Amino acid sequence: MATGDGRAARRADLLAAAAGALLVVLAAVVGTVIERANGSLHVNWPPLYASWFPHLGPGTPAALAVAVLVIAYGPPLAARLPWRALVPASWAAAMAWTWSLALIDGWQTGVARRLTTEYEYLTVIHRFDELGPALRGFTHHILNNGPDHWPAHVAGHPPAAVLTFVGLDRIGLGGGAWAGAWCITVGTSAVAAVLIALRALVDEHTARRAAPFLVLVPAAVWVGTSADGYFAGVAAWSLALLALAATRSTTPGRPLGARGAAAALASGLLLGLTCYLSYGLTLIALIAAAVLWLARSVRPLPLVVVGVLAVAAAFTLAGFSWWEGYRLLVERYYQGAAAVRPYAYWVWGNLACAVLITGLATVAGLRRTLAVAPGALRRLRPSAEPLRSPSVRLAVLLSAVLLAVLAADLSGMSKAETERIWLPFACWLPAACALLPASRRRHWLIAQATLALLLNHLLYTGW
Repeated sequence: MATGDGRAARRADLLAAAAGALLVVLAAVVGTVIERANGSLHVNWPPLYASWFPHLGPGTPAALAVAVLVIAYGPPLAARLPWRALVPASWAAAMAWTWSLALIDGWQTGVARRLTTEYEYLTVIHRFDELGPALRGFTHHILNNGPDHWPAHVAGHPPAAVLTFVGLDRIGLGGGAWAGAWCITVGTSAVAAVLIALRALVDEHTARRAAPFLVLVPAAVWVGTSADGYFAGVAAWSLALLALAATRSTTPGRPLGARGAAAALASGLLLGLTCYLSYGLTLIALIAAAVLWLARSVRPLPLVVVGVLAVAAAFTLAGFSWWEGYRLLVERYYQGAAAVRPYAYWVWGNLACAVLITGLATVAGLRRTLAVAPGALRRLRPSAEPLRSPSVRLAVLLSAVLLAVLAADLSGMSKAETERIWLPFACWLPAACALLPASRRRHWLIAQATLALLLNHLLYTGW
């Protein structure tokens, strides 16, 4: 299904990847100049929240082995494995890739202590011994000048994020090691969710072609280990279940059915949870709208809304106001580094971060996606015929993802650290690599793996 496999198209792919690399270099050079001049970026290795720290670690041999295996055997296995085997196999491969990258920094630094720093969730577990008072008073501790204010990440998210780790602690899985394992396990499951959604919304052939790229993505450096990896998994499954529900209900007059209804309700519950994990992930609604449009069905929508409202009602009745929390978060945001981080740099520096977490192959794939997007957008009228071309359907889905990223970027609420904040969007973008020609797939996979290995071996990432 590659669009334009000739020499000119391949040259354009390389030019797009080179432009992505140039953007990263420019962001690094300009960012370094700004940071050395006045320190306003508040990052040590622009545009990433990272420090220069060349090193090897116990995960190095495993990471190299996983990369070689996926490059050598990923494409043919993705083409031949039965679908029911491909989905869990891709999830397992993504876990192997992510765990091996995390362990380059060692067990303690790479996994067990990641979520125990002064900015993270595990430092406040003891303050949730009584859930009712903690939730009712949650917003009182958001502002920096408030009494006993929350650490940055707790203040920066609705309470479902920290409650997840409180719940793990309550069932005997407390501490940084279990928290890290949870984030990696749920975060890497996004690969399975995206594959399921691609098969439902585009076609199985596209999903199979995308699978190795979804596995060998540089974003795995931050999925292991940050809570945003966990958020990405939840958000991805909410959209995958919505895709399943919507595509089960495309026949006029046909009821949703028990499975479709269950998928729609589960999708709504997870969409609601997503919004209470991160304020910014309300932008997932843009992708959800694209899912419904591609399926040409709004029949799951009532049950989805019920699920979302159920989650919202539970938190509201417990005493937490989402809108009040968001209002105070904006104020807290500008009490910290965001007050001095220059929007004029980060509005494009964030895009350099996006290149680094999705890889140069994704940039090339998105070039092909955007090439077919105008034709797709002209057919967005409700009365238009359903889109039958897989490449055009993929373009619609990924255009919605890019629109969500653009909205997040322009909002000014994502100045820096988008290498982790944008993981819920980044996990979808490597699907564009399905449009790359089969003859070049291994070359592009090598580029993906090389970038991830260089990032994890040359830098000490903050998350």
